[in-house]
Amino acid sequence: MSTVERPGKIARPVLLIAGILLIAASLRAPFTSVAPVLGMIRESFSLGTAEAGLLTTLPILAFAAVSPFAVLIARAYGMERSLFGALLLLVAAIAVRSSGPAWCLYLGTAGIGAGIAVCNVLLPSLLKRDFPHRVAALTGAYAVTSGATAALASAIVVPLAGRPGLGGPDLGWQGALGLLAILPLAAMAMWLPQLGGHSAPVKGVAGSSPGGAIWHSSLAWQVSLFMGLNSFIYYVVIGWLPAILVDAGYSPVQAGSLHGVMQLATAVPGLLLAAVVGRLRDQRAITVGMSAIAALSLAGLLLMPRAGAVWAALFGFGSGGTFMLGLSFMSLRAATAPQAAALSGMAQCVGYLMAAAGPPLVGVLHDLSGGWRLPLAVVVALCFAMAGLGSLAGRARHV
Repeated sequence: MSTVERPGKIARPVLLIAGILLIAASLRAPFTSVAPVLGMIRESFSLGTAEAGLLTTLPILAFAAVSPFAVLIARAYGMERSLFGALLLLVAAIAVRSSGPAWCLYLGTAGIGAGIAVCNVLLPSLLKRDFPHRVAALTGAYAVTSGATAALASAIVVPLAGRPGLGGPDLGWQGALGLLAILPLAAMAMWLPQLGGHSAPVKGVAGSSPGGAIWHSSLAWQVSLFMGLNSFIYYVVIGWLPAILVDAGYSPVQAGSLHGVMQLATAVPGLLLAAVVGRLRDQRAITVGMSAIAALSLAGLLLMPRAGAVWAALFGFGSGGTFMLGLSFMSLRAATAPQAAALSGMAQCVGYLMAAAGPPLVGVLHDLSGGWRLPLAVVVALCFAMAGLGSLAGRARHV
């Protein structure tokens, strides 16, 4: 059988799955680990609130800008080579971000977002193509790996930045964040065998860019807007949770640890729900339930911030569930791998464009109101809107 006909019959499936999971491990930590050391970065470059917020917004803008073109890249170069190229970009961008000047900080941050965006779009299509009967289970494993790695990075980045490393000077935030290049480097090493068995580029993807056929589907818009609110809420909490906790009386190290607890909890739904989601034709009830858990946790953070450990873990569980469902919808609501790639490109373009407004908007609300009560109340309300969209996106239909 030629490599063009490969779907469903995988050479070296263990290596392929290992490579997918290592890619997943590289997709959150380089971005989310910035929040615990954001204070150090602000001090290094004398950044204002808006300039610091740009470090959270830039990767999300890159997600929105690059996502529609990821399918075109895969069509030109193939899935495997496109993913490898994205990992290479990720390694280079992490190095640039830690190289010193402020312009490198922003350039590297944008590059990290671009590399992550390509992987985010192509992985659901890869799962649909090569593991059509195990999409939910592997999506769960993907979410578990991504969340656990991000949690570890958030928990250790502050201690690494402030303590001697290997008998030398303090690593500083540059060294601590630079070490995260180990993750995509490991993924590249594991992905090399897939380059040798290079498959044909994705074909028949219609409408992956704005104005195409997929953009005229109401179900595709429901999936995309669900992904948008999920991303808006998640990235607000990712960007501002340490600051919220510090204002509530936690130390920076404690806040970084709870930031890690939150991300670790995002992995739990992947362990508990993946098999269930795969067996359900209709995911409406479980989507509304996960959205309600996220709303409850943020309301708790608003009303009882000293119980931050409980609310951080609960939010991680709820947002991890909605994230896993959002990724699953990109495959479950599509009938073919090309459709999955097109829907993934649309959902992540719309979703991350919405999400980019989250951290700066919440920062403005904080400055105008003088605290976190109004911003948190707004985000709680958005959780209920997410539940409504999830009840539509979770129906047993195809685009």
